[in-house]
Amino acid sequence: MPTPTAAANAYAALARLANPVAEAGKALGNEGTESGASFGSLLKNALGAVAETGRTSDQQARAAVSGKANIIDVVTAVAETEVAIGTLVSVRDRVITAYQDILQMPI
Repeated sequence: MPTPTAAANAYAALARLANPVAEAGKALGNEGTESGASFGSLLKNALGAVAETGRTSDQQARAAVSGKANIIDVVTAVAETEVAIGTLVSVRDRVITAYQDILQMPI
């Protein structure tokens, strides 16, 4: 049975991935302001978070292979990575759609 801490950590990681704007604002010292971070810095932070989630998943898988990790932690890490990548792909698709809409606008 997973520990409550593992579940709480998984939910907290999911919340950070679901709201990267707030996390980026906190990282930049702009809590409560909406005009602090640029789109580029938000995107960079989101990509960094996805990469870090992937690294954590890899570390958990290696630890499981060597017998040092619980399988539940591995499954949780892999699921977090899957959610992060799915979110990233969704944002990419929305950006591409917005770009195509801008290109089709009359001048």
